Amino acid sequence: METTWNNKVLSDALGANTGLSLRAKQAALVVAGVVLLAIAAKIKVPMWPVPITMGTFAVLTIGAAYGARLGLVTIMAYMLVGALGFDVFAGSSAEATGLTYMMGGTGGYLVGYVLATVMLGVLAQRGWDRSVLWMGLAMLIGNALIYLPGLAWLGQLYGWDQPILAWGLTPFLIGDVVKLALAALLLPAVWALVGRARR
Repeated sequence: METTWNNKVLSDALGANTGLSLRAKQAALVVAGVVLLAIAAKIKVPMWPVPITMGTFAVLTIGAAYGARLGLVTIMAYMLVGALGFDVFAGSSAEATGLTYMMGGTGGYLVGYVLATVMLGVLAQRGWDRSVLWMGLAMLIGNALIYLPGLAWLGQLYGWDQPILAWGLTPFLIGDVVKLALAALLLPAVWALVGRARR
């Protein structure tokens, strides 16, 4: 039984896994994922030195729960909705939406969202989402994949003589640790519930 579920992610463990029922489940998961990402992007939890936004938490957990392929479809659908001008990103507003917003300072982080979603899906398919320690490491890798293109784009956009790390990294680290710990506890706990339900 362990080997059978070795490359499965949470979305595989719930509902149908063959035929039209599987396609219907996947379509519903994509829609639900886009809605969740849009809602999470707008949630701001008070924290020092800056509020925690839940967008990265949603991106990484969806990647782990959906797997690489379905996660990629979901995050690309989210990007498409945003590119069409809908207010689904953390800092988008009536003044800056769509491609205008996406090509601004946040653009590199949005690229990182795609990379991190796929990577979390790959790692989850290897079973990293079933252990608190491995899930914590997966979240670290995912966060790095968000920050690397994000900071690179900020440097390219505004110049490397600017305080790029102070703008785009250091204020968010405390919040990221909190989100990392939450996801590292959440995914293995859900797997434990699924395991108990299958006994």
